[in-house]
Amino acid sequence: MFHGLSAFPLTPTDEQGIDYTAYASLVARLAAAGVDSIGALGSTGGYAYLTREQRARTAKVAVEAAGGVPVMVSIGAPRTSHVLTLAEDAQKAGARAVLLAPVTYQPLTDDEVFGLYEDVTRELSVPLCVYDNPRTTQVHFSDELHGRISRLPNVRSIKIPAVPDDFGQAKARIDALRAAIPETVTIGVSGDWAGVRGLNAGCDVWYSAVGGLFPRTALALARAALAGDAGRATESSDALTPLWALLRQHGGLRVLSAAASHLGLTSEPNLPRPLRGLDEAARRDVTAVLDALQLTT
Repeated sequence: MFHGLSAFPLTPTDEQGIDYTAYASLVARLAAAGVDSIGALGSTGGYAYLTREQRARTAKVAVEAAGGVPVMVSIGAPRTSHVLTLAEDAQKAGARAVLLAPVTYQPLTDDEVFGLYEDVTRELSVPLCVYDNPRTTQVHFSDELHGRISRLPNVRSIKIPAVPDDFGQAKARIDALRAAIPETVTIGVSGDWAGVRGLNAGCDVWYSAVGGLFPRTALALARAALAGDAGRATESSDALTPLWALLRQHGGLRVLSAAASHLGLTSEPNLPRPLRGLDEAARRDVTAVLDALQLTT
């Protein structure tokens, strides 16, 4: 399941709770589009703001709504014992894999990061994807650390940050990481503006927040890149430059929150406090870009 397009949907949340009906519709929409896998409770899914009970129910709803499409569930939390509990909940819900970022408050040493994955993989019965997200966690993985972790049992993929804008540098980045990890572990790119560039540079999978709202658009890009048609994939991605600019300016979560509301897929508010949606000027920018690109699916 760690190949192709993995789509990460928003989890519509307000201070009264999660809109599970809207969430199930978002997931079913991804399954109908034919995505290769679905990432529940990723960063776009707001996992860090939810209770254990909410995360367990969300995982269950995702698996049921996915209709057989593999679901990967995020289990990140600051304490190892809590991660293990979340892993158990995800597996009980029917998750086919789990995604783990080293969420922390205190800075972690490399040995502590390795120890987290060692403790968790020892208890897992499903594959694990390592979530390398330094912007959020402030944990900076070296290739040596990735190499150590990737040799633990059940580790099958690494979700890396956006690759460099320069293609040569992007390919060098992927090649260096590939040399440090086993062949059994795939590399996935995040940062949607870098999705096609990452796939063209040798990544196996695109872990995509945009794919969680516009699955058919993201699938077309991913399929072209993975089929070796780098030119067509790049041209199609370049056509979405106004969208990529919004994501880089405001962050994917807030832009996709506004887009989901604009398309009538969720109500508002759909982000948990203290997160707030975009201001009116930025919302008008999002609406204008979606309309200009005729972006609906």
